[in-house]
Amino acid sequence: MATTPYHHGNLRDALVEAAVEVVREGGPEALSLRELARRVGVSHAAAYRHFADREALVDVVAERALEAMVAQVHRRLDRVDEPDPVTTARRRLVELGAGYVEFALTETGLFRLLFTAYPDPPEGKGDGDDAGEDPYNLLNRALDELVAVGFIGPELRAGAEVTCWSAVHGFAVLNVEGPLRGLSADERDATLTALLLGIDRAFGAGGSWPPLAPVALTTS
Repeated sequence: MATTPYHHGNLRDALVEAAVEVVREGGPEALSLRELARRVGVSHAAAYRHFADREALVDVVAERALEAMVAQVHRRLDRVDEPDPVTTARRRLVELGAGYVEFALTETGLFRLLFTAYPDPPEGKGDGDDAGEDPYNLLNRALDELVAVGFIGPELRAGAEVTCWSAVHGFAVLNVEGPLRGLSADERDATLTALLLGIDRAFGAGGSWPPLAPVALTTS
């Protein structure tokens, strides 16, 4: 889809918006300042006045991708509605992982670029819960909540964030550009359910806990 030619206003923002669309359409490989200048309708010299090189532009698009991923995860977390605090905390960890994978599948270009230039969490713009967040912060918060409600023992908390992120990120990559990319939607949901609920069972091995519902990546 062609970007609307630039006429007036903030050229930097226009270039960033065009860059996001280019990455969505063609992945990180499609991103170039010359192509963006052509899309926006300015000279490449004008584009270089706002971004010294491609890497500077990649950094900005990665920040946008990070914000979009956090928003995707929050949409799933906000739907968690359980009467029991332990079940709530467990479900939030599962939905966090599902939101991460959902973003990878629905915004594949942005997901791939994000991990070529993973930015620092954006500076908070207020007092909201999502100020300055990234998936790693959200994951640590979810794991701390599981300790607080008694589902995870303190001895299992150390390093749990690396275990969780490695498993979920690996699953996402295998589905985006690896041997799992040919799975049907139902097969993918079942496989992701097995992964996330397997993590849940491993963390809660010291107690008798009711099973969680399966994961569905396609939500209404």
